[in-house]
Amino acid sequence: MAGLLSLAATLPLQAANETVAAAEPQHQQQDGIEARLQNLLAQMSTQEKIGQLALRDWGTFGASDMKAIKQAIREGRVGGFLNVSFSAVDDEAFAELQRIAVEESPLGIPLLFGQDVIHGYETIFPIPLGQAASWNPELIKNGARVAAQEASADGIRWTFAPMIDISRDPRWGRIAETLGEDPLLTSVLGVAMVEGFQTANLADPSSLAACGKHFAGYGAAEGGRDYNSAYIPERLLRDIYLPPFKAGIDAGMQSIMSTYSTLNDVPGTGSPFLFKQILRDEWGFDGFVVSDWNAVMEMVPHGFARDAKHAATLAANAGIDMEMHTDTYEQFFPQLMDEGKFSETQLDTAVANILRVKLRLDLWSTPYPRAKSKAERKQIIRNDQFLSAAKEAAKETFVLLKNDKQLLPLKKGQTVAVIGPLAEAAHEQLGTWIYNGDKKYSHTLLPALREMVGDEGEILYAAGLDYSRDTRTRGFKSALKAARKADVILFVGGEEAILSGEGHSRGDIRLPGAQADLVAALAETGRPLAMVLLAGRPLQLDDTLEQADAVMMAWHPGTMAGPALADVLYGETSPSGRLPLSWPVGAGQIPIYYNHLATGRPPTDDNYTRIEKIGREVFQHQPGNSSNLLDYGHKPLFPFGYGLTYSAFEYKDLALSDTTLNADGQITVSATLTNTGKTTATETAQLYVRDLVGSVSRPVRELKGFERITLNPGESRLVQFTLSPDQLAFHNADMRQVVEPGEFRVWIAPNAESGLEGGFTLK
Repeated sequence: MAGLLSLAATLPLQAANETVAAAEPQHQQQDGIEARLQNLLAQMSTQEKIGQLALRDWGTFGASDMKAIKQAIREGRVGGFLNVSFSAVDDEAFAELQRIAVEESPLGIPLLFGQDVIHGYETIFPIPLGQAASWNPELIKNGARVAAQEASADGIRWTFAPMIDISRDPRWGRIAETLGEDPLLTSVLGVAMVEGFQTANLADPSSLAACGKHFAGYGAAEGGRDYNSAYIPERLLRDIYLPPFKAGIDAGMQSIMSTYSTLNDVPGTGSPFLFKQILRDEWGFDGFVVSDWNAVMEMVPHGFARDAKHAATLAANAGIDMEMHTDTYEQFFPQLMDEGKFSETQLDTAVANILRVKLRLDLWSTPYPRAKSKAERKQIIRNDQFLSAAKEAAKETFVLLKNDKQLLPLKKGQTVAVIGPLAEAAHEQLGTWIYNGDKKYSHTLLPALREMVGDEGEILYAAGLDYSRDTRTRGFKSALKAARKADVILFVGGEEAILSGEGHSRGDIRLPGAQADLVAALAETGRPLAMVLLAGRPLQLDDTLEQADAVMMAWHPGTMAGPALADVLYGETSPSGRLPLSWPVGAGQIPIYYNHLATGRPPTDDNYTRIEKIGREVFQHQPGNSSNLLDYGHKPLFPFGYGLTYSAFEYKDLALSDTTLNADGQITVSATLTNTGKTTATETAQLYVRDLVGSVSRPVRELKGFERITLNPGESRLVQFTLSPDQLAFHNADMRQVVEPGEFRVWIAPNAESGLEGGFTLK
């Protein structure tokens, strides 16, 4: 689609061991792989086949387990490991375990090593939700490529990413791992991540097989409580929650992970509807499906399986090929096959799905870690190019939410008081899911600021609070003393890394601890106050938003957080991030998302009365009757797609190539974008449509395209999008994907609540 996105210049990345795809046509490669896997299947015993389905968690074993583990590998009873690491238990474990598999097991089938390489391996990039704020697929592809090159150096060839769950609930801890609330944005960015991990050639020794998770609907867990129930009507499932998975599979994603949650009362791990009907029959997926960690056995407490044997039966017959961590397949498959509850044919299919991916990765040719020595590993891990890429990525993720009186960027001649529990937090800046991340390699904010100003200004520092949840006020005195000496206060707060991620949901999403009190005290000094937030989710800001003159959301930015923030805070780069979700006023407004339905009584700014303005003992209907919250209103605090820069942009002259879109045609929607400010900056122009009348109610807006555009002061450019009828398709009440004729509105806009509006008719 023209205008869907613009690709930034590719960052310079180490091209270690990049290989060229085989010269023969792809169908010939696939035919060769299928012949090889059938040959392997013909030679395998039932025990060896079942062994390929076993994904063991190295992290659960100790020294006393080593003899038994190695013997299991020799006997072909293990297909792969997750969470292998160099340790005192078994130094250089990747190579040793693989050596046993390829040299001592009956058929020499290599192990597949997987890990949660979510937003970096040792060079940590911003959390995925932060990366999504870049709206830059090339940035995300580059980040995944860095992670793949580092992880493959140790022998990892499979990552449990991208997480492409749609989520509309910031209380959910795992929203930090998502790419936001929109199916198009998540699809585009998820595909970019797959391409970065896998490369164009899976046989490249530096590639990782990607794994889309969690299938499906995990992001809709009730109340934002992790592992909980999800209720999603099938039409909504197909139009909102499934498209990113389909896009990933179309891009060649090799594996899928099941969800922990139930979907409409059926645990995802036991759902034939998901894995057989949709994934295999409808989409033709030919990779493999892995359960999430312990998810097979968790069908017992879900009340769906009676015991371990029943859980194995349900998971296997639902289409789960590989069992992560637990061993119910190994325990019960022989018995289930004797009882006719699982067949040899089904077993062969599951094994073939796994072997197919191992063959595509060419593990037989390159089974061992890509780094052949510690010296070679040192040249790969955290090298200068990777650190530079992480810094550039972080800079594009920061979202400027407020900037009254143009307080930002800071000026080098100023005295700046840096205050807050996350101003110098080497571990916390890395964020959630960092198995190999190490705070001792973090480049933090305080030294970066001091390096930035040099002799031209002064940086004072007083934390005020020891950590984000600290409720003690003993540090306020020194913080206020520093603040009164400063020209500008820079408060850096938010959430520690542990407050987001798996199992870490929050009902109260306000600033934790005594941070709000500290901000209020700082505001009372009368000094200009800029606030930088580090967090894995949007936070309820309450009075702090008004107390601060400028607010920047930095997410958890990773290894290079400090230098990246210093560059943006001092205007070396204008902030360009845009929100990948709707930022709520407060937790009571959740779920809130831009592509909602209008309801029968749509709210407007003037058709109801806010709670503070309602008179006493008034008539029931006097405050108005529309779909709103009296205390929070009907709009988010900041809309989807929102973000400021240090410049200003003007949208004008919306034009449509035609006002009629034919069933076999397309129309072009364009507008002129001008940088009316004084600074070079990047704007993300967004295309939205609304189907005014449908056979089912349609959202008030839907994102259909976006483009990042960098303009110099005074520069103008035509931004142009092409719309075709297939982009207007949706699932009707009969679950058929349809394109219905009718009237549509269209916007080119800076966010989901504004923009230039036009219209067209679909014939």
